[in-house]
Amino acid sequence: MRMLVFYPYIPWPLDRGTYQRTFHLLRALAAEHEVDFVALTEKGEGAEHAGVFEKFCRRVEFIPFQHPRWRTLLGGRLLNPLPSNIAHWTSEAVRERLAQLLAAERYDHVHVCDIALAQYFTRSNRVERLSVDRSRVDLQFQLMEHKNLGLPLRTKILRCESYAKLWLYERRIARRAKLQVVCGPDDERFVRRYIARRAPVKVVGNGVDLDFFRPDAVDTPRAAEPTLIFCGAMDYSPNIDALRWWFGEIHGHVAARVPGLRVLIVGKSPADEVRAFGKNPGVTVTGTVPDVRPFYREAWAQIVPLRIGGGTRLKIPESMATGTPVVSTTIGAQGLDLVHGGDVLLADTAEAFADETVRMLTDAELRRRMTANGLATATARFSWQRRGREFCSAFTN
Repeated sequence: MRMLVFYPYIPWPLDRGTYQRTFHLLRALAAEHEVDFVALTEKGEGAEHAGVFEKFCRRVEFIPFQHPRWRTLLGGRLLNPLPSNIAHWTSEAVRERLAQLLAAERYDHVHVCDIALAQYFTRSNRVERLSVDRSRVDLQFQLMEHKNLGLPLRTKILRCESYAKLWLYERRIARRAKLQVVCGPDDERFVRRYIARRAPVKVVGNGVDLDFFRPDAVDTPRAAEPTLIFCGAMDYSPNIDALRWWFGEIHGHVAARVPGLRVLIVGKSPADEVRAFGKNPGVTVTGTVPDVRPFYREAWAQIVPLRIGGGTRLKIPESMATGTPVVSTTIGAQGLDLVHGGDVLLADTAEAFADETVRMLTDAELRRRMTANGLATATARFSWQRRGREFCSAFTN
């Protein structure tokens, strides 16, 4: 099958969870089909990596793109039928270039990453077969932000206008797309309950590169003192909220019961609030690091105190594959089908999360068992090869 695959970014280097997922699924698709890969690039960023994709795609093209300015409610936003987060990806120049590509080549299928790009194939550039990969279900994600972020009243009111438009847009894409690929069963349930009951949805969970993330990949020893890690993009609102909850309601209780506690906050682009957490005794905010594996290996456990779900959460498969056990909320572990007390420790209140973290840090036999179980589960179920086969099967059924 000849396919056009269209991404809103160039997923390289693999320094974000979404980049890892979309890169590996693209490569799996190109192994079975003729793929022309098109991606947007703002200010030419990432264009030098074309050769990475030319190794497995038939053609590669990066389209220059500039986000339009965010509009105010009375400055054009209110009269625009598109929600603001979708309109932020609208470009007539991109629409015209896609029209040229479709006129020059007959594609059996067009696959886009995220519904923001599906707008280019609704009223214009209509194609017979359109599929959408959802790194997160936008409406679900925004409603969870609304609930957990403590937004100002004015912001909440403005967001409600966008929620209504986003619901209508989600429904339109559900009718238009032949397939939606989501990250977990929770995403699928949300789509079927609140957007379109009969929408064709395929769940393809997150994976991990088992050749890269493995216990013997680096020779970093475990820290001598009890050490926790939280890994991810530190400008991403769910990660910021997770750390806000950890340091606001959990960290003090753990530190009081575990002498010498250290916490490593590892990830690119830390927001000012994240940097401020580094002022706590024993807490280190690394910012961007060339390789996260030494930090995984140094830590005794990873904490995943996420309260906002949906989308890609690769930190847990990575941690398990590297041999570092995990304490998570159930939201943080969504879509991975992990067993509390077997693969991970799960807790959803501040008190329970503190208790499970202390238990992990003070019980060496528990850590050994959780490490072995997590590694076995990651090896058996989370390889990108397996996820790639699941993904490709959706296009042949």
